[in-house]
Amino acid sequence: MTGRRATPPRSVADVTPAAKKTASSPARKPPAARHAAKPPAKAKHPKDKSVVRKEEPRKLTDPRVVRALAHPVRIALLEALLREGPLTATQAAELLADSPGNMSWHLQTLAKYGYIEEADGGVGRRRPWRLVSMGTQYDENPDDAELSVAVTTLSQLGNERAFDRLRRWTNERGSYPRDWQQAWYSATTLSYLLPDELEQLGIEMHELITRYRDRTAHPERRPKGSLPVSLVAFGHPIQQSPSGN
Repeated sequence: MTGRRATPPRSVADVTPAAKKTASSPARKPPAARHAAKPPAKAKHPKDKSVVRKEEPRKLTDPRVVRALAHPVRIALLEALLREGPLTATQAAELLADSPGNMSWHLQTLAKYGYIEEADGGVGRRRPWRLVSMGTQYDENPDDAELSVAVTTLSQLGNERAFDRLRRWTNERGSYPRDWQQAWYSATTLSYLLPDELEQLGIEMHELITRYRDRTAHPERRPKGSLPVSLVAFGHPIQQSPSGN
């Protein structure tokens, strides 16, 4: 998940509010027990299966770090780790139809620049890797030419990946169940906005499409019957007409 200059989403957590205190009659003091009562057994909760160490997106400010990610295979690798959880080079090779050696090299490059880290268990190509952060975030700073070129390249790769998926869905949607064929959507519109209005709209859209972000980070929260869904949003100025409209 890669994004340009968007407000970081609030971290998702399961929060149980404390019980509200209410006035009640004084309770009678219980008789002293001969033996201390055993503390109640703790409730068992499912083990956290988060596929990332940090659910916040990583802020990219170094052009070298951005360039390290601007490669189709590395973008695909990060998504595979996000969807599947920790992977070895061999497992990644099977998923992406590539060689374990090539996967190992790309994984080590991603680790060198802080995108992934070693997970527990295994050595060499049997060593699993996992994501450090969930997605990235960056500014296309016109005052930093090197950074601007790097993030523009990364943005183009991300957009091309999204458009390729849209074309594939258009060609293959007939093979999906009818409820999915009816549920999908596409929306476009032309508006006249000021820069601050466009920026605010982008923040609101980002918050909307990341509503179910916790399911991506925690596979155990993904509902039965759910599928991975591509949600893409962008807005940008277009060339004015000869009359200035």
